[in-house]
Amino acid sequence: MALPYFLGCPQWQHPAWGNLLPLGESPLGRYSQVFNCVEGNTTFYATPSQEQCRQWRAQVPDDFRFLLKFPRHITHDRLLSGVDASVRNFLDIVAPLEDVLGPFLLQLPAAFGPRHLHNLWDFIDALPAPLECAVEVRHNAFFSKGDAEKALNRGLRERRVARVCMDTRALFSATPDKDVTIEAQRKKPRVPVHLLPGDAAPVIRYIGHPDLESNRRYLAPWVERVATWVEEGRRPYFFLHMPDIGDALALTEIWTSLISERVDQLEALRFSEKQPQMGLF
Repeated sequence: MALPYFLGCPQWQHPAWGNLLPLGESPLGRYSQVFNCVEGNTTFYATPSQEQCRQWRAQVPDDFRFLLKFPRHITHDRLLSGVDASVRNFLDIVAPLEDVLGPFLLQLPAAFGPRHLHNLWDFIDALPAPLECAVEVRHNAFFSKGDAEKALNRGLRERRVARVCMDTRALFSATPDKDVTIEAQRKKPRVPVHLLPGDAAPVIRYIGHPDLESNRRYLAPWVERVATWVEEGRRPYFFLHMPDIGDALALTEIWTSLISERVDQLEALRFSEKQPQMGLF
């Protein structure tokens, strides 16, 4: 049975993930036999070569999805203005992945505010079909339920574009008593959880509490939400982050245990035990 939603992490390898089965393959190959999507954070900082993209494509099954981030130069340095040539170059490089691309992640900085919305609409409208994107905003005005947020949500709905929901509540409930937690709280935005109903597949980025068990109460509402989407025939993207990404597999065990109790035929993952092929794809 194929997993009825998309589940992934912000990367496909980490030194602490030695128990990610099966062994003897590339890190991406191993990852893609357990998870069926990944955030392409690497493309935010550095653009891969076209040959690298061909190699990535060869290592994943047809049902896998890469949600690549547009480069920082496009989203943060230029705020989506005057980037046509850069976008064309980027899309040409990642073309070998075209049949396994989910929506591109358009992560916009806090500096991208209401007066820049026309840049966003021009950017989205210029994307060649069938490519899509999901938009993550961080400016406070887009969380105030005022005119700016209404304009953003209206434009996204009209274009059938998802608004990325970043849930950092668990992270910011943690006491900043360790360097890894302090750094995660510094980097991640402390914004309300705003979901945008619409036709696009939902994209959720959950940032966990460093104490694994403390995540259960923050994950519980997402279990019901994701289960409802699945029952409606939708396939949301659900990404699991931790302050120390090495803990992401342990968080995945908790998440899959919770949702397997709610959705029939879903199995809880146990990375600490030797398992047969997962059979997700």
